[in-house]
Amino acid sequence: MTLDARLQSRGALRFTPAGVPALDFELAHESTQVEAGSERRVACELAAVALGPLARKIADVEPGAQIRCSGFLARRYRTGITVALHVNEFDLKIETNQGN
Repeated sequence: MTLDARLQSRGALRFTPAGVPALDFELAHESTQVEAGSERRVACELAAVALGPLARKIADVEPGAQIRCSGFLARRYRTGITVALHVNEFDLKIETNQGN
């Protein structure tokens, strides 16, 4: 799954019992999608998590930055029903101003 989103917030870098860096963060997505032949504006927030060196990299990204995240959905907590995007890759999206 790939999602373009704004880094809404991020927790502090933490470490698993095995010493692996981990970071929990929130993504905010807004876009226009086509559903049943009509355009629809959609917006949602999604919990996300990154592990290892990727967690350290995302920990350096300022909230508000536009990023593209790729990964997979899984339960946020082992016994819960909510999901989180487990990020395997991310890129900062550079916004350019058109014109002046």
